[in-house]
Amino acid sequence: MTTAHWPTKNWPEGVPHGIGDYDMPLFQVMDDAARDYPNQTYTIFNDASRTFAQVKDTADRIAHFLHAKGIRKGDRVAIFLPNLPHYPAIFFGILKAGAVCVTCNPLYTPSELNYQLKDAGARALFCMDHPQFYPTTEKAVQGTGVETVVVCNVKSYLPWLKGFLGGILGKIPHAGRHAPGHLMFDDIVAGAQPAPPAVDIDPTEDLALIIYTGGTTGVPKGAALTHSNFMYDLTAMSAWLRLVHEDGQAPEAVRKGGYHCYLGVLPWYHSFGMTCAMLSACASGSRLICVPDPRAGDPPFTEVLRLVQKHRPTLMPAVPTIFVAFANHPLLDQFDLTSIMGCFSGGAPLPPEVCKQFEEKTGAVIFEGYGLSETAPVATVNPTFAATRKIGSIGFPLPGTDIKILDAETSQIEMPQGEDGEVAICGPQVMQGYWNRPDETAEVFREIDGRRYFLTGDIGHVDEDGYVTITDRKKDMILVGGFNVYPREVEDILFTHPKVAIAAVVGVPDAKSGESVKAFIQLKPGETGTEEELREFCKANMAGYKRPKMIEFRDTIPVSNVGKVLRRVLRDEERGKA
Repeated sequence: MTTAHWPTKNWPEGVPHGIGDYDMPLFQVMDDAARDYPNQTYTIFNDASRTFAQVKDTADRIAHFLHAKGIRKGDRVAIFLPNLPHYPAIFFGILKAGAVCVTCNPLYTPSELNYQLKDAGARALFCMDHPQFYPTTEKAVQGTGVETVVVCNVKSYLPWLKGFLGGILGKIPHAGRHAPGHLMFDDIVAGAQPAPPAVDIDPTEDLALIIYTGGTTGVPKGAALTHSNFMYDLTAMSAWLRLVHEDGQAPEAVRKGGYHCYLGVLPWYHSFGMTCAMLSACASGSRLICVPDPRAGDPPFTEVLRLVQKHRPTLMPAVPTIFVAFANHPLLDQFDLTSIMGCFSGGAPLPPEVCKQFEEKTGAVIFEGYGLSETAPVATVNPTFAATRKIGSIGFPLPGTDIKILDAETSQIEMPQGEDGEVAICGPQVMQGYWNRPDETAEVFREIDGRRYFLTGDIGHVDEDGYVTITDRKKDMILVGGFNVYPREVEDILFTHPKVAIAAVVGVPDAKSGESVKAFIQLKPGETGTEEELREFCKANMAGYKRPKMIEFRDTIPVSNVGKVLRRVLRDEERGKA
Protein backbone atom coordinates (compact mmCIF):
# COMPACT_ATOMS: atom_id res chain seq x y z
CA MET A 1 0.00 0.00 0.00
CA THR A 2 1.19 3.54 -0.69
CA THR A 3 -0.23 6.77 0.64
CA ALA A 4 -0.76 8.00 -2.92
CA HIS A 5 -3.69 5.58 -3.17
CA TRP A 6 -4.50 4.66 0.41
CA PRO A 7 -7.43 2.22 0.17
CA THR A 8 -10.31 4.19 1.66
CA LYS A 9 -13.30 6.15 0.47
CA ASN A 10 -13.19 8.24 3.65
CA TRP A 11 -9.94 10.16 3.08
CA PRO A 12 -10.69 13.68 4.39
CA GLU A 13 -11.90 16.04 1.68
CA GLY A 14 -9.31 18.63 0.71
CA VAL A 15 -6.39 16.83 2.39
CA PRO A 16 -3.57 16.03 -0.05
CA HIS A 17 -1.93 12.59 -0.17
CA GLY A 18 1.53 14.13 -0.08
CA ILE A 19 3.10 17.34 1.19
CA GLY A 20 6.29 19.34 0.79
CA ASP A 21 7.88 22.52 2.11
CA TYR A 22 9.01 21.07 5.42
CA ASP A 23 12.78 20.97 4.90
CA MET A 24 13.62 23.91 7.15
CA PRO A 25 15.06 24.43 10.63
CA LEU A 26 12.55 23.72 13.39
CA PHE A 27 13.11 27.13 14.96
CA GLN A 28 11.65 28.66 11.78
CA VAL A 29 8.16 28.18 13.25
CA MET A 30 9.10 30.53 16.09
CA ASP A 31 10.55 33.15 13.75
CA ASP A 32 7.52 32.96 11.44
CA ALA A 33 5.03 33.30 14.30
CA ALA A 34 6.90 36.29 15.74
CA ARG A 35 6.95 37.88 12.28
CA ASP A 36 3.29 37.24 11.48
CA TYR A 37 1.72 37.56 14.94
CA PRO A 38 4.21 39.54 17.05
CA ASN A 39 1.68 40.88 19.56
CA GLN A 40 -0.48 37.76 19.83
CA THR A 41 -0.27 35.83 23.09
CA TYR A 42 1.74 32.61 22.94
CA THR A 43 2.10 31.35 26.55
CA ILE A 44 -0.34 31.74 29.44
CA PHE A 45 0.84 30.94 32.95
CA ASN A 46 -0.86 31.95 36.21
CA ASP A 47 -2.76 34.73 34.38
CA ALA A 48 0.47 36.19 32.94
CA SER A 49 1.04 36.02 29.20
CA ARG A 50 3.97 36.32 26.78
CA THR A 51 3.66 37.28 23.13
CA PHE A 52 5.38 35.56 20.23
CA ALA A 53 7.70 38.54 19.88
CA GLN A 54 8.68 38.32 23.56
CA VAL A 55 9.33 34.57 23.39
CA LYS A 56 11.43 34.96 20.24
CA ASP A 57 13.46 37.74 21.89
CA THR A 58 14.21 35.49 24.87
CA ALA A 59 15.04 32.53 22.58
CA ASP A 60 17.48 34.69 20.62
CA ARG A 61 19.17 35.79 23.86
CA ILE A 62 19.47 32.20 25.08
CA ALA A 63 21.09 31.21 21.78
CA HIS A 64 23.54 34.12 22.16
CA PHE A 65 24.30 33.05 25.76
CA LEU A 66 24.89 29.40 24.82
CA HIS A 67 27.22 30.38 21.98
CA ALA A 68 29.19 32.58 24.39
CA LYS A 69 29.50 29.55 26.69
CA GLY A 70 31.13 27.56 23.92
CA ILE A 71 28.10 25.57 22.78
CA ARG A 72 28.49 24.76 19.10
CA LYS A 73 26.56 22.99 16.39
CA GLY A 74 25.71 19.43 17.40
CA ASP A 75 26.41 19.89 21.13
CA ARG A 76 23.68 18.61 23.42
CA VAL A 77 21.81 20.84 25.87
CA ALA A 78 19.27 19.35 28.31
CA ILE A 79 15.97 20.74 29.62
CA PHE A 80 14.88 19.39 33.01
CA LEU A 81 11.65 21.35 33.52
CA PRO A 82 7.90 20.87 33.84
CA ASN A 83 5.55 22.82 31.54
CA LEU A 84 6.71 26.32 32.48
CA PRO A 85 6.55 29.39 30.20
CA HIS A 86 10.36 29.34 30.08
CA TYR A 87 10.24 26.08 28.13
CA PRO A 88 9.48 27.27 24.56
CA ALA A 89 12.10 30.05 24.69
CA ILE A 90 14.75 27.64 26.03
CA PHE A 91 13.80 25.01 23.47
CA PHE A 92 14.01 27.35 20.48
CA GLY A 93 17.09 29.05 21.92
CA ILE A 94 18.95 25.74 22.03
CA LEU A 95 18.05 25.04 18.41
CA LYS A 96 19.00 28.57 17.31
CA ALA A 97 22.45 27.98 18.81
CA GLY A 98 22.75 24.96 16.50
CA ALA A 99 22.66 22.58 19.47
CA VAL A 100 20.59 19.45 20.00
CA CYS A 101 17.90 19.60 22.67
CA VAL A 102 17.69 16.72 25.16
CA THR A 103 14.38 16.66 27.02
CA CYS A 104 14.32 15.12 30.51
CA ASN A 105 11.39 13.87 32.57
CA PRO A 106 11.07 16.29 35.54
CA LEU A 107 10.17 13.38 37.81
CA TYR A 108 13.48 11.62 37.25
CA THR A 109 15.54 10.61 40.27
CA PRO A 110 19.17 11.81 40.41
CA SER A 111 20.44 8.48 39.09
CA GLU A 112 17.97 8.44 36.19
CA LEU A 113 18.83 12.00 35.19
CA ASN A 114 22.55 11.28 35.59
CA TYR A 115 22.26 8.32 33.23
CA GLN A 116 20.51 10.40 30.57
CA LEU A 117 22.95 13.32 30.81
CA LYS A 118 25.88 10.93 30.44
CA ASP A 119 24.30 8.95 27.63
CA ALA A 120 23.47 12.09 25.63
CA GLY A 121 26.78 13.78 26.44
CA ALA A 122 25.00 16.97 27.53
CA ARG A 123 27.19 20.05 28.05
CA ALA A 124 24.55 22.37 29.55
CA LEU A 125 21.33 21.98 31.53
CA PHE A 126 18.31 24.16 32.31
CA CYS A 127 16.48 23.23 35.52
CA MET A 128 13.83 24.65 37.88
CA ASP A 129 14.48 26.62 41.05
CA HIS A 130 12.48 24.23 43.22
CA PRO A 131 13.06 22.33 46.49
CA GLN A 132 12.67 19.00 44.67
CA PHE A 133 13.96 19.57 41.14
CA TYR A 134 17.07 21.59 41.93
CA PRO A 135 18.62 19.15 44.47
CA THR A 136 18.01 16.39 41.91
CA THR A 137 19.91 18.45 39.35
CA GLU A 138 22.75 19.18 41.75
CA LYS A 139 23.31 15.47 42.39
CA ALA A 140 22.68 14.35 38.81
CA VAL A 141 25.28 16.57 37.11
CA GLN A 142 28.10 15.07 39.14
CA GLY A 143 30.36 12.95 36.96
CA THR A 144 28.80 14.21 33.72
CA GLY A 145 30.04 16.54 31.01
CA VAL A 146 27.61 19.29 32.04
CA GLU A 147 29.60 22.54 32.35
CA THR A 148 26.75 25.08 32.53
CA VAL A 149 23.66 24.89 34.75
CA VAL A 150 20.92 27.53 34.42
CA VAL A 151 18.27 27.71 37.17
CA CYS A 152 14.78 28.95 36.25
CA ASN A 153 12.60 30.70 38.84
CA VAL A 154 8.93 31.38 38.05
CA LYS A 155 8.68 34.80 39.76
CA SER A 156 9.46 36.85 36.66
CA TYR A 157 6.82 34.93 34.70
CA LEU A 158 4.01 35.80 37.13
CA PRO A 159 1.81 38.90 37.04
CA TRP A 160 3.63 41.70 38.90
CA LEU A 161 1.36 41.77 41.96
CA LYS A 162 1.21 37.99 42.28
CA GLY A 163 5.00 37.78 42.03
CA PHE A 164 5.46 40.55 44.57
CA LEU A 165 3.04 39.08 47.12
CA GLY A 166 4.29 35.54 46.47
CA GLY A 167 7.83 36.66 47.22
CA ILE A 168 6.81 38.34 50.47
CA LEU A 169 4.70 35.40 51.62
CA GLY A 170 7.21 32.77 50.55
CA LYS A 171 4.78 31.05 48.17
CA ILE A 172 7.05 31.07 45.13
CA PRO A 173 8.99 27.79 44.95
CA HIS A 174 12.76 28.03 45.18
CA ALA A 175 15.63 25.80 46.24
CA GLY A 176 16.92 28.16 48.92
CA ARG A 177 20.55 27.85 47.84
CA HIS A 178 22.47 27.19 44.64
CA ALA A 179 25.82 25.60 43.98
CA PRO A 180 28.71 27.90 43.09
CA GLY A 181 28.79 28.62 39.37
CA HIS A 182 25.17 27.80 38.71
CA LEU A 183 23.49 30.70 36.88
CA MET A 184 20.02 32.24 37.17
CA PHE A 185 17.82 32.29 34.07
CA ASP A 186 16.76 35.94 34.42
CA ASP A 187 20.39 37.03 34.74
CA ILE A 188 21.61 35.20 31.66
CA VAL A 189 18.69 36.52 29.57
CA ALA A 190 19.26 40.11 30.73
CA GLY A 191 22.99 39.86 30.04
CA ALA A 192 22.72 38.43 26.51
CA GLN A 193 21.92 40.11 23.21
CA PRO A 194 18.93 39.08 21.05
CA ALA A 195 21.42 37.98 18.40
CA PRO A 196 21.63 34.23 17.77
CA PRO A 197 24.76 32.96 16.04
CA ALA A 198 24.71 32.24 12.32
CA VAL A 199 24.42 28.46 12.04
CA ASP A 200 23.99 26.47 8.84
CA ILE A 201 21.34 23.79 9.47
CA ASP A 202 20.72 20.85 7.15
CA PRO A 203 17.15 19.98 8.23
CA THR A 204 17.21 16.40 6.96
CA GLU A 205 20.58 15.50 8.49
CA ASP A 206 21.10 17.71 11.55
CA LEU A 207 19.54 16.60 14.82
CA ALA A 208 17.07 18.83 16.64
CA LEU A 209 16.21 16.56 19.56
CA ILE A 210 17.16 13.42 21.40
CA ILE A 211 14.02 12.16 23.11
CA TYR A 212 14.38 9.20 25.42
CA THR A 213 11.93 6.37 25.28
CA GLY A 214 10.18 5.59 28.53
CA GLY A 215 12.26 2.53 29.25
CA THR A 216 9.15 0.35 29.71
CA THR A 217 10.95 -2.56 28.03
CA GLY A 218 14.51 -1.95 29.16
CA VAL A 219 17.15 0.75 29.49
CA PRO A 220 15.93 4.08 28.02
CA LYS A 221 17.24 4.83 24.54
CA GLY A 222 17.51 8.22 22.88
CA ALA A 223 15.53 8.59 19.66
CA ALA A 224 17.65 10.89 17.48
CA LEU A 225 15.31 13.17 15.51
CA THR A 226 16.12 15.76 12.88
CA HIS A 227 14.66 19.22 12.26
CA SER A 228 12.70 17.92 9.26
CA ASN A 229 11.26 15.02 11.29
CA PHE A 230 9.33 17.55 13.36
CA MET A 231 8.73 20.06 10.58
CA TYR A 232 7.13 17.30 8.52
CA ASP A 233 4.78 16.33 11.35
CA LEU A 234 3.75 19.95 11.92
CA THR A 235 3.16 20.54 8.21
CA ALA A 236 1.28 17.27 7.72
CA MET A 237 -0.96 17.82 10.74
CA SER A 238 -1.73 21.35 9.60
CA ALA A 239 -2.84 19.91 6.26
CA TRP A 240 -4.82 17.14 7.95
CA LEU A 241 -6.66 18.94 10.74
CA ARG A 242 -10.18 20.03 9.78
CA LEU A 243 -12.61 21.48 12.32
CA VAL A 244 -16.15 22.81 12.30
CA HIS A 245 -15.44 26.25 13.71
CA GLU A 246 -19.06 27.40 13.62
CA ASP A 247 -22.37 25.51 13.62
CA GLY A 248 -23.65 24.73 10.18
CA GLN A 249 -20.33 25.31 8.45
CA ALA A 250 -18.24 22.73 6.65
CA PRO A 251 -15.00 21.56 8.27
CA GLU A 252 -12.05 23.81 7.46
CA ALA A 253 -8.35 24.07 8.22
CA VAL A 254 -7.36 25.30 11.67
CA ARG A 255 -7.65 29.06 11.85
CA LYS A 256 -4.41 30.82 12.66
CA GLY A 257 -3.32 33.98 14.41
CA GLY A 258 -4.87 33.63 17.84
CA TYR A 259 -8.22 31.98 17.08
CA HIS A 260 -7.28 28.77 18.86
CA CYS A 261 -5.95 27.99 22.32
CA TYR A 262 -4.13 24.75 23.20
CA LEU A 263 -4.36 23.18 26.65
CA GLY A 264 -0.79 22.17 27.57
CA VAL A 265 -1.83 19.33 29.84
CA LEU A 266 0.69 16.84 28.41
CA PRO A 267 4.35 17.13 29.43
CA TRP A 268 6.52 18.86 26.84
CA TYR A 269 9.56 16.70 27.54
CA HIS A 270 7.55 13.99 25.72
CA SER A 271 7.17 14.20 21.95
CA PHE A 272 3.34 14.01 22.07
CA GLY A 273 2.94 17.10 24.25
CA MET A 274 5.83 18.85 22.53
CA THR A 275 4.63 18.40 18.95
CA CYS A 276 0.86 18.44 19.40
CA ALA A 277 0.68 21.29 21.92
CA MET A 278 3.83 23.41 22.32
CA LEU A 279 5.01 23.30 18.70
CA SER A 280 1.57 23.16 17.06
CA ALA A 281 0.43 26.22 19.02
CA CYS A 282 3.50 28.11 17.80
CA ALA A 283 3.10 26.97 14.19
CA SER A 284 -0.51 28.22 14.09
CA GLY A 285 -0.01 31.43 16.08
CA SER A 286 -2.25 30.08 18.84
CA ARG A 287 -2.28 30.53 22.61
CA LEU A 288 -0.80 27.85 24.85
CA ILE A 289 -1.86 27.27 28.46
CA CYS A 290 1.09 26.09 30.55
CA VAL A 291 0.04 23.31 32.95
CA PRO A 292 3.02 22.19 35.08
CA ASP A 293 0.95 19.72 37.13
CA PRO A 294 -2.35 18.53 35.62
CA ARG A 295 -3.18 16.56 38.78
CA ALA A 296 -3.16 19.67 40.98
CA GLY A 297 -6.23 20.32 43.12
CA ASP A 298 -8.51 18.51 45.51
CA PRO A 299 -9.76 16.23 44.11
CA PRO A 300 -6.99 15.80 41.51
CA PHE A 301 -7.41 17.58 38.16
CA THR A 302 -9.59 20.31 39.68
CA GLU A 303 -7.11 23.09 38.89
CA VAL A 304 -6.85 22.15 35.24
CA LEU A 305 -10.65 22.22 34.98
CA ARG A 306 -10.53 25.76 36.37
CA LEU A 307 -7.97 26.68 33.71
CA VAL A 308 -10.27 25.34 31.00
CA GLN A 309 -13.18 27.40 32.26
CA LYS A 310 -11.07 30.55 32.63
CA HIS A 311 -8.93 30.54 29.48
CA ARG A 312 -11.34 28.70 27.15
CA PRO A 313 -8.99 26.35 25.26
CA THR A 314 -10.30 25.01 21.96
CA LEU A 315 -7.84 22.14 21.37
CA MET A 316 -6.73 19.51 23.87
CA PRO A 317 -4.14 16.81 23.09
CA ALA A 318 -4.31 14.20 25.85
CA VAL A 319 -3.87 10.55 26.75
CA PRO A 320 -6.83 8.28 27.62
CA THR A 321 -6.23 8.44 31.38
CA ILE A 322 -6.73 12.23 31.27
CA PHE A 323 -10.02 11.82 29.42
CA VAL A 324 -11.00 9.29 32.11
CA ALA A 325 -10.04 11.76 34.86
CA PHE A 326 -12.10 14.55 33.28
CA ALA A 327 -15.17 12.42 32.55
CA ASN A 328 -15.24 10.94 36.07
CA HIS A 329 -14.33 14.09 37.99
CA PRO A 330 -16.87 14.52 40.83
CA LEU A 331 -17.00 18.31 40.27
CA LEU A 332 -17.18 18.21 36.47
CA ASP A 333 -20.68 19.68 36.31
CA GLN A 334 -19.45 22.82 38.07
CA PHE A 335 -17.17 23.74 35.16
CA ASP A 336 -17.91 24.95 31.65
CA LEU A 337 -15.83 22.94 29.16
CA THR A 338 -17.83 23.88 26.06
CA SER A 339 -14.95 25.85 24.54
CA ILE A 340 -13.14 22.59 23.67
CA MET A 341 -13.73 21.82 20.00
CA GLY A 342 -11.30 19.03 19.27
CA CYS A 343 -9.24 16.57 21.31
CA PHE A 344 -6.31 14.59 19.93
CA SER A 345 -5.95 11.28 21.78
CA GLY A 346 -2.72 9.31 21.64
CA GLY A 347 -0.01 7.72 23.75
CA ALA A 348 -2.15 4.64 24.41
CA PRO A 349 -5.26 3.06 22.87
CA LEU A 350 -8.45 5.02 23.59
CA PRO A 351 -11.21 2.72 24.91
CA PRO A 352 -14.39 3.48 22.90
CA GLU A 353 -16.44 3.78 26.11
CA VAL A 354 -14.09 6.48 27.43
CA CYS A 355 -14.45 8.39 24.16
CA LYS A 356 -18.22 8.17 24.39
CA GLN A 357 -18.37 9.33 28.01
CA PHE A 358 -16.06 12.30 27.48
CA GLU A 359 -17.85 13.51 24.37
CA GLU A 360 -21.26 13.21 26.03
CA LYS A 361 -20.13 15.34 28.96
CA THR A 362 -18.18 18.00 27.04
CA GLY A 363 -19.57 18.18 23.53
CA ALA A 364 -16.05 17.94 22.07
CA VAL A 365 -14.97 15.50 19.39
CA ILE A 366 -12.01 13.18 20.04
CA PHE A 367 -9.94 12.00 17.08
CA GLU A 368 -7.46 9.28 17.90
CA GLY A 369 -4.00 9.15 16.38
CA TYR A 370 -0.92 7.01 16.69
CA GLY A 371 2.81 7.41 16.82
CA LEU A 372 5.92 6.89 18.89
CA SER A 373 8.84 8.91 20.19
CA GLU A 374 10.74 7.48 17.22
CA THR A 375 8.28 9.14 14.79
CA ALA A 376 8.25 12.68 16.22
CA PRO A 377 5.59 11.30 17.14
CA VAL A 378 2.57 11.32 14.78
CA ALA A 379 2.22 8.68 12.05
CA THR A 380 -1.55 8.22 11.66
CA VAL A 381 -4.65 10.23 12.57
CA ASN A 382 -8.37 9.68 12.32
CA PRO A 383 -10.36 12.18 10.32
CA THR A 384 -10.93 15.05 12.74
CA PHE A 385 -14.72 15.24 12.54
CA ALA A 386 -17.34 12.74 13.56
CA ALA A 387 -18.75 11.86 10.13
CA THR A 388 -15.75 9.83 8.94
CA ARG A 389 -13.90 9.19 12.18
CA LYS A 390 -13.90 5.53 13.22
CA ILE A 391 -13.82 5.12 16.99
CA GLY A 392 -11.42 2.37 18.04
CA SER A 393 -9.12 2.86 15.06
CA ILE A 394 -6.11 5.16 14.60
CA GLY A 395 -7.26 6.39 11.21
CA PHE A 396 -5.05 6.73 8.14
CA PRO A 397 -1.35 7.49 7.62
CA LEU A 398 -0.48 11.18 7.41
CA PRO A 399 0.11 12.52 3.88
CA GLY A 400 3.45 11.18 2.68
CA THR A 401 3.60 8.39 5.28
CA ASP A 402 3.26 4.69 4.48
CA ILE A 403 2.16 1.88 6.79
CA LYS A 404 2.79 -1.80 6.23
CA ILE A 405 1.55 -4.72 8.33
CA LEU A 406 4.28 -7.35 8.55
CA ASP A 407 4.27 -10.86 9.95
CA ALA A 408 4.93 -10.80 13.70
CA GLU A 409 7.54 -13.55 13.59
CA THR A 410 10.09 -12.27 11.08
CA SER A 411 8.81 -8.75 10.29
CA GLN A 412 9.59 -9.47 6.62
CA ILE A 413 6.33 -10.57 4.97
CA GLU A 414 3.47 -8.15 4.28
CA MET A 415 0.18 -9.46 5.65
CA PRO A 416 -3.10 -9.46 3.71
CA GLN A 417 -5.53 -6.64 4.44
CA GLY A 418 -7.56 -7.42 7.55
CA GLU A 419 -4.96 -9.70 9.16
CA ASP A 420 -2.93 -8.76 12.23
CA GLY A 421 0.80 -8.23 12.12
CA GLU A 422 3.50 -5.84 13.26
CA VAL A 423 2.95 -2.21 12.25
CA ALA A 424 5.86 -0.73 10.27
CA ILE A 425 6.16 2.96 9.38
CA CYS A 426 7.98 4.72 6.56
CA GLY A 427 7.88 8.49 6.36
CA PRO A 428 9.73 11.79 6.78
CA GLN A 429 8.99 11.79 10.52
CA VAL A 430 10.90 8.55 11.24
CA MET A 431 14.03 9.05 13.37
CA GLN A 432 17.60 8.64 12.17
CA GLY A 433 18.10 5.95 14.80
CA TYR A 434 18.89 5.45 18.48
CA TRP A 435 21.62 7.72 19.81
CA ASN A 436 24.97 5.87 19.83
CA ARG A 437 23.24 2.47 19.47
CA PRO A 438 23.86 1.20 15.92
CA ASP A 439 23.02 -2.42 16.76
CA GLU A 440 19.66 -1.58 18.32
CA THR A 441 18.95 0.80 15.44
CA ALA A 442 19.55 -1.98 12.92
CA GLU A 443 17.14 -4.25 14.81
CA VAL A 444 14.16 -1.91 14.39
CA PHE A 445 14.50 -1.14 10.67
CA ARG A 446 13.64 -3.18 7.58
CA GLU A 447 14.22 -2.26 3.96
CA ILE A 448 11.19 -3.10 1.84
CA ASP A 449 10.98 -2.23 -1.86
CA GLY A 450 13.93 0.11 -1.43
CA ARG A 451 12.34 2.06 1.43
CA ARG A 452 13.27 2.13 5.12
CA TYR A 453 10.51 1.01 7.54
CA PHE A 454 10.55 1.36 11.31
CA LEU A 455 9.26 -1.65 13.26
CA THR A 456 6.98 -0.32 16.00
CA GLY A 457 6.52 -3.42 18.15
CA ASP A 458 2.76 -2.88 17.92
CA ILE A 459 0.33 -5.42 16.48
CA GLY A 460 -2.43 -4.14 14.21
CA HIS A 461 -4.23 -4.44 10.89
CA VAL A 462 -5.87 -2.42 8.12
CA ASP A 463 -9.62 -3.04 8.03
CA GLU A 464 -11.91 -3.29 5.00
CA ASP A 465 -12.44 0.51 4.98
CA GLY A 466 -8.72 1.29 5.09
CA TYR A 467 -8.59 2.33 8.75
CA VAL A 468 -5.57 1.17 10.74
CA THR A 469 -6.36 -0.49 14.07
CA ILE A 470 -3.86 -1.28 16.81
CA THR A 471 -4.64 -4.59 18.46
CA ASP A 472 -1.97 -4.38 21.15
CA ARG A 473 1.72 -4.22 21.98
CA LYS A 474 3.60 -7.20 20.60
CA LYS A 475 5.22 -7.84 24.00
CA ASP A 476 1.93 -7.51 25.91
CA MET A 477 0.13 -10.30 24.07
CA ILE A 478 -1.03 -13.13 26.37
CA LEU A 479 -0.90 -16.74 25.22
CA VAL A 480 -3.69 -18.72 26.91
CA GLY A 481 -3.66 -22.41 26.02
CA GLY A 482 -2.53 -21.64 22.49
CA PHE A 483 -4.96 -18.75 22.00
CA ASN A 484 -3.75 -15.17 21.55
CA VAL A 485 -5.37 -12.74 23.97
CA TYR A 486 -4.80 -9.04 23.40
CA PRO A 487 -5.08 -7.05 26.65
CA ARG A 488 -6.58 -4.05 24.91
CA GLU A 489 -9.56 -6.09 23.69
CA VAL A 490 -10.34 -7.26 27.23
CA GLU A 491 -9.76 -3.77 28.66
CA ASP A 492 -12.11 -2.17 26.13
CA ILE A 493 -14.89 -4.51 27.25
CA LEU A 494 -14.19 -3.87 30.94
CA PHE A 495 -14.38 -0.11 30.30
CA THR A 496 -18.02 -0.54 29.24
CA HIS A 497 -18.94 -1.61 32.79
CA PRO A 498 -20.61 1.44 34.39
CA LYS A 499 -18.50 1.23 37.56
CA VAL A 500 -15.06 0.87 35.94
CA ALA A 501 -12.82 3.95 35.64
CA ILE A 502 -9.56 2.28 34.53
CA ALA A 503 -8.80 -1.33 33.60
CA ALA A 504 -5.41 -2.91 33.04
CA VAL A 505 -4.95 -6.49 31.86
CA VAL A 506 -1.76 -8.57 31.97
CA GLY A 507 -0.72 -12.17 31.53
CA VAL A 508 0.42 -14.13 34.58
CA PRO A 509 2.09 -17.57 34.74
CA ASP A 510 -0.34 -20.48 34.80
CA ALA A 511 0.67 -24.15 35.21
CA LYS A 512 -2.18 -25.46 33.03
CA SER A 513 -2.52 -22.92 30.21
CA GLY A 514 0.95 -21.33 30.20
CA GLU A 515 -0.53 -17.92 30.95
CA SER A 516 -3.83 -16.67 32.28
CA VAL A 517 -5.49 -13.28 32.21
CA LYS A 518 -5.50 -11.03 35.24
CA ALA A 519 -7.44 -7.75 35.39
CA PHE A 520 -6.65 -4.81 37.64
CA ILE A 521 -9.63 -2.56 38.19
CA GLN A 522 -9.85 1.03 39.43
CA LEU A 523 -13.48 1.92 40.14
CA LYS A 524 -15.08 5.29 39.53
CA PRO A 525 -15.24 7.63 42.55
CA GLY A 526 -17.91 6.54 45.03
CA GLU A 527 -18.49 3.13 43.42
CA THR A 528 -18.09 -0.27 45.05
CA GLY A 529 -17.85 -3.60 43.29
CA THR A 530 -17.11 -7.29 43.79
CA GLU A 531 -15.11 -9.87 41.89
CA GLU A 532 -18.26 -11.90 41.31
CA GLU A 533 -19.99 -8.91 39.75
CA LEU A 534 -17.12 -8.41 37.29
CA ARG A 535 -16.86 -12.15 36.55
CA GLU A 536 -20.54 -12.29 35.57
CA PHE A 537 -20.04 -9.25 33.37
CA CYS A 538 -17.06 -10.87 31.64
CA LYS A 539 -18.94 -14.14 31.20
CA ALA A 540 -21.68 -12.29 29.35
CA ASN A 541 -19.37 -10.25 27.16
CA MET A 542 -16.28 -12.26 26.17
CA ALA A 543 -15.13 -15.73 25.18
CA GLY A 544 -13.98 -18.06 27.93
CA TYR A 545 -10.26 -17.99 27.19
CA LYS A 546 -10.26 -14.15 27.27
CA ARG A 547 -11.99 -13.84 30.63
CA PRO A 548 -9.83 -12.72 33.54
CA LYS A 549 -9.07 -15.67 35.80
CA MET A 550 -8.11 -13.19 38.52
CA ILE A 551 -9.53 -9.75 39.29
CA GLU A 552 -7.86 -7.31 41.67
CA PHE A 553 -9.30 -3.96 42.73
CA ARG A 554 -6.82 -1.13 43.14
CA ASP A 555 -7.30 2.40 44.48
CA THR A 556 -5.01 3.55 41.68
CA ILE A 557 -3.55 1.90 38.60
CA PRO A 558 0.14 2.76 37.99
CA VAL A 559 0.64 5.18 35.11
CA SER A 560 3.67 6.93 33.64
CA ASN A 561 4.20 10.67 33.89
CA VAL A 562 2.65 10.91 30.43
CA GLY A 563 -0.41 9.00 31.60
CA LYS A 564 0.16 5.59 30.02
CA VAL A 565 -1.01 2.62 32.06
CA LEU A 566 2.12 0.71 33.08
CA ARG A 567 1.21 -2.90 32.39
CA ARG A 568 4.90 -3.74 32.78
CA VAL A 569 4.83 -2.73 36.46
CA LEU A 570 1.78 -4.88 37.13
CA ARG A 571 3.21 -7.82 35.19
CA ASP A 572 6.53 -7.61 37.04
CA GLU A 573 4.68 -7.57 40.37
CA GLU A 574 2.85 -10.77 39.45
CA ARG A 575 5.95 -12.53 38.20
CA GLY A 576 7.73 -11.52 41.39
CA LYS A 577 4.97 -13.21 43.40
CA ALA A 578 5.20 -16.33 41.26
